[in-house]
Amino acid sequence: MDIILKYFENINKEQISQFEMLYGLYEDWNNKINVISRKDFHNFYVNHVLHSLSILKFFEFKANTNFLDVGTGGGFPGIPLAICLPDCKFTLNDSIQKKIKVVENVVDNLKLNNVDCISGRVENINKEYDYVLGRAVTNLPDFVNLVRKKISLKNNNIKSNGIIYLKGGNFNDEIKSIKLNIEDYCISKYFEEDFFETKKIVYIYNK
Repeated sequence: MDIILKYFENINKEQISQFEMLYGLYEDWNNKINVISRKDFHNFYVNHVLHSLSILKFFEFKANTNFLDVGTGGGFPGIPLAICLPDCKFTLNDSIQKKIKVVENVVDNLKLNNVDCISGRVENINKEYDYVLGRAVTNLPDFVNLVRKKISLKNNNIKSNGIIYLKGGNFNDEIKSIKLNIEDYCISKYFEEDFFETKKIVYIYNK
């Protein structure tokens, strides 16, 4: 938990309490369902929570911005972001029902009133969002094709609406076929832990 305060010292007491609760909630669920790799769980706050929050180092979001987190798995990056952005709205989606069950339980325990959960294929969601979030869901071209029609063209944020994708490694070959504007940001610019050395945020937008 201290690692969160290291980089986000302005979070309030309620948010600190929510972040502290996360570990126990996921530890309990992980004993029942393999939501997070068990060999990786001791790095929970760095590899999952802080990784999710890295988006906030590169983007600013106005109140009422709405997000769709596709392939959220256990709720990343959606849940950590929803804790830090209580005035924004999050829809967390995964095609695997048991993962959404975990997410719903975590959301209920944290009393996150700004989060909705939807199980099923993203193609069946008939709504537009300011931003679509993803974290190691699939390759970038497939992800873009899957979600691009879910992005609202109305822009009320500092950066244009679009896709924000957390990804590691070299993805130059993947982005060659994407006919949209693409920017990428090195997370290691702000976070010094070794885990972030090759991690980037990919931002894909129309304008």
